[in-house]
Amino acid sequence: MTSKETALKWLLPSVMPTVVILITLLPVFCSTAEVNCSQPDQPSLLAALSPAFDLRAIRPVEDQQTYTNISVYFTLYGILGVDEKSQLLVTYIWLYYWWRNEFISWDPEQCGIHSISLPKEKFWVPDIVINEFMEENKAPSVPYVYLFNDGTVKNAFPVRVVSSCNLNIYTFPFDIQNCSLTFNSYIYYSTEIRVFLGRDTEITTELSKKVMTTMGEWELLDITAKKRVNNDESGLYTDMLAFYIRVRRRSTMYVVNLLLPSCFLITLDLFSFLLPPQSTDRSAFKMTLILGYSVFLLIMNDLLPVTGNTIPLINVFFSLCLALMVASLLETIFITNLLSNSSDFSPVPRWIRVLVLNFLGCLVCMPRKTEKPKDSEQRKNAVVTGFESDEGSPGTGQSAEEDKALHELRSLSHILQAIRSEVEQQQKGNQSSEEWIQCCQLKVKPSKPLFVLISLLTLALMRSSCGAAPACHSPAEERENSAQHNTSLHTPLWHDIALPLMDASWWPSGGRRSGGFKLRNEFEASRNPGAIFRTVPFPVDQDEKTQVLTTFIWEALEWKNDFTLWNPEECGVEWMAVARNLLWVPDIVINEFMEKNTAPDVPYTYLHYDGIVYDAKPVRVVSSCSLNIYLFPFDVQNCTYTFNSYLHSSSAIQLELLGTSEEILQLSKDEMATMGEWQLLDITSRKVAIPTIEGSSYDELRFFISVRRHSTMYVVNLLIPSCFLITVDLFSFMLPIQNVDRSSFKMTLLLGYTVFLLSTNDLLPITGNTIPLISQFLEALLIFLISSDKCI
Repeated sequence: MTSKETALKWLLPSVMPTVVILITLLPVFCSTAEVNCSQPDQPSLLAALSPAFDLRAIRPVEDQQTYTNISVYFTLYGILGVDEKSQLLVTYIWLYYWWRNEFISWDPEQCGIHSISLPKEKFWVPDIVINEFMEENKAPSVPYVYLFNDGTVKNAFPVRVVSSCNLNIYTFPFDIQNCSLTFNSYIYYSTEIRVFLGRDTEITTELSKKVMTTMGEWELLDITAKKRVNNDESGLYTDMLAFYIRVRRRSTMYVVNLLLPSCFLITLDLFSFLLPPQSTDRSAFKMTLILGYSVFLLIMNDLLPVTGNTIPLINVFFSLCLALMVASLLETIFITNLLSNSSDFSPVPRWIRVLVLNFLGCLVCMPRKTEKPKDSEQRKNAVVTGFESDEGSPGTGQSAEEDKALHELRSLSHILQAIRSEVEQQQKGNQSSEEWIQCCQLKVKPSKPLFVLISLLTLALMRSSCGAAPACHSPAEERENSAQHNTSLHTPLWHDIALPLMDASWWPSGGRRSGGFKLRNEFEASRNPGAIFRTVPFPVDQDEKTQVLTTFIWEALEWKNDFTLWNPEECGVEWMAVARNLLWVPDIVINEFMEKNTAPDVPYTYLHYDGIVYDAKPVRVVSSCSLNIYLFPFDVQNCTYTFNSYLHSSSAIQLELLGTSEEILQLSKDEMATMGEWQLLDITSRKVAIPTIEGSSYDELRFFISVRRHSTMYVVNLLIPSCFLITVDLFSFMLPIQNVDRSSFKMTLLLGYTVFLLSTNDLLPITGNTIPLISQFLEALLIFLISSDKCI
């Protein structure tokens, strides 16, 4: 109760000035609440409305206890982007407000008009804001509102909304975001202003999907609305209407560019354990692989979301892959150290051997190898008999294979005796170890049996010192493995308020139609005396991810003002330059415009004696465009510029085009100043009439601009080097496996390719809609390099 009394005490001083003004002016105005026009034209209507213009500072109600209903709805025209780190959603909407001004009403038959468009500053406008708005509106401004004969006011304008949104990217890139836009009055309580939904949300969703021109990373799912209820009976709260926008991220690009290459690299790391340790340095191979994976993550760093709220699962996946690679490297280092220094280790205690072999071996299902007593005894007797024979004649029951084995053992015994004699001489003499090794290498002829014997002796020494011997392969198995590794891979002025017309019969309820207000627009390219309008496009830049095209144009408009006529013979001048803010200017906008015009301002227009107004200015257009980069860098983009009045219907403003498309195209090419990445191909135009839900229509003048990308830079900097690298990889199979470590060579080549992609990463387009063919090509080359490493 104390808080309510405090609020009321605070509210009373702020309301007193308004009450004083209302008490002073309202009695005078109440007698003229219904406007009476002297004639059925616009000047008489404007003269009758002048007292209402003086009351624009207060809320337009006769009784301050009556609240004003504000109907709100919008159409989502584009999703420009999401900033996960700042937790911001950037959208572009067409916003509509409806309310009633109780100070204004007139008889449409008496005044000859049922609605009129007037500047916003002439009326009271509600302070409806979006709670989540974080920046100023950078969309083009619309200076007019529509006023109807019953006092209804329609305010429509575009808004580039940078709103805060609680983004949850835990399931990135398969995430669905739910963001809200809450509309409410910033200062008025619910006892004065109440906000209502002006259109069904299903229609809003359907229209938004229909008119949306951006087909980038995000896809609109649905739009819902909810009126936020407050149970405070005093009414000292702001009435709120919340819209909930649900969007889904397109994940194809992230799956192809992030997840699949990571899976390929971790698979390559697993297959590296198949490399023979005798001929390949596994630790160097794995270290190069880790370095390559780090470079890959550096390349794709711009694709990953940056946030301090939650860690996405994809980041956990990448960290896990990197941890597995590091663990496999440490394991390789540990095993290499064991194999190299096994002779320096002390014997394993017997109880550990018994525990490991007898108990733990059974737990892992490793049965003991048992031999038949007879077979074991016969094999032992055969070996003993063979060593006791001097000339190697076999026993009576021995086969030919056993004779051959005994003969091989006898030859090995002679070699062992020779090695023993050399060792004894070295111990007695003063030769150094290196000289003795050289001596042995000269005296002992290398042979495959000698290599096998030395391997057996080394394994035996390891078993005696460590208590266990690692598994070994038979010579036949080694020959088979060697044959497999040698196999090559084969894979491929004045009256600036209302419309400058004396005759108001063009309004729909006027009964007569005089053709309406005609506005002509065209593309021109030079300052010839006969040129009336020009809108020359200069392609500047494209953003494939946000689906935005940036161009610089010269826009020229021409219309007739019936209030500015004079006799050039009496006045001595046929035309003059007048400040634009003194004249009525049509609210012509480009529907695809996504930001405010940042081009230099031109404050003047030309006014001719017959009332023709010529207005020309430069415009830097940041427009939405559905960009298809599947054929990048050989792509041709077709973008649309739709010129129309934002507020006025076809009965008020009609658009016309002068000149042909061929003349527009040629003049534009002659005046084109930029010769960068894009080349202008064609410009066509078409006039259409768009019906609305209210039953009226809008004139639209559409220009279709076709531009082509210059592909030479991308071919030279991307495609040709990639083909060179894959050719080197193919020719690497010709390297002799006995003298060159192919795996290290291919791993270094893979690392070089990832560094090359890093250096050219800025050249590749980023989009969440389609995957360009060039990205698929580079991905295929990377997979081929990884596959060839596996085969080695």
